[in-house]
Amino acid sequence: MRLTGPLRAVAVVLLVGLTWLLANTLFGGESASSMLHFFSGTSEEATPEPHPRKYKCGLSAPCPPKHLAFRLVSGAANVIGPKICLEDKMLVSSVKNNVGRGLNIALVNGLTGELLETKTFDMWAGDVSDLLKFLRPLHEGTLVFVASFDDAATKLNDESRRLFEELGSTAVKDLAFRDSWVFVGAKGIENKSPFEQRMKNSKSSNKYEGWPESLEMDGCIPLRPPLES
Repeated sequence: MRLTGPLRAVAVVLLVGLTWLLANTLFGGESASSMLHFFSGTSEEATPEPHPRKYKCGLSAPCPPKHLAFRLVSGAANVIGPKICLEDKMLVSSVKNNVGRGLNIALVNGLTGELLETKTFDMWAGDVSDLLKFLRPLHEGTLVFVASFDDAATKLNDESRRLFEELGSTAVKDLAFRDSWVFVGAKGIENKSPFEQRMKNSKSSNKYEGWPESLEMDGCIPLRPPLES
């Protein structure tokens, strides 16, 4: 005896219902829901996970008010140039065509965050006197961003190292041939800068043949309060 149309529909509904109840009992609600989607012919699309939000210069969190967001990346070997980002603006990069072998430096007004100047100094074949002329007349409160590329130390002398120490560096006294170095200091800083990294050039640990790995550092720098009149 064949089932008529209405009875056949009721039988299918009962079969699906019993299957769902069995799946819910054995596997839990989530699996049962999947079974229901299967029998009903619908698909359940997975919700994509949201990408973590990035802030200025790619920071994972925003800087407090009256702070400057920055990111420094030293050069990779003698191939990929360094980067200096400040408040989401690229100050120094290969794309801007303003990088060079040695020390890549950006000067920033510590009161306003305004870019004052960028310059590179070849510390392999250049003249260290150019670097000295650049660092000696810095005004009080000037922020100094430094990223190395290839070799940043061969031409450094005692005076140039002392000038960087006065800006808050502790690593410059030991900076050697082809070391990687990123640093943020300030003219007139009272303490040592918390923003500094150095990677020593060592055959046993170098990432690249003849060069250590590139360094990356980011953070938030407080603006200098205006002088009281």
